[in-house]
Amino acid sequence: MSGLTYETVAKFAQQGGTLYFAAIFLAGLAYALWPKNGETFSRLAQLPLEDAELTND
Repeated sequence: MSGLTYETVAKFAQQGGTLYFAAIFLAGLAYALWPKNGETFSRLAQLPLEDAELTND
């Protein structure tokens, strides 16, 4: 009988998915907190507060 049972595959998929999610999360966190990107994110955070006239005439 093969060692690949449903439980083995399911456990591997669960652990692999968890590691994949953690890697993607850490990459996004590193990108967001990278010092080079700070000025860009600060500018973009203030964008909705700018007093711009947006009218549909």
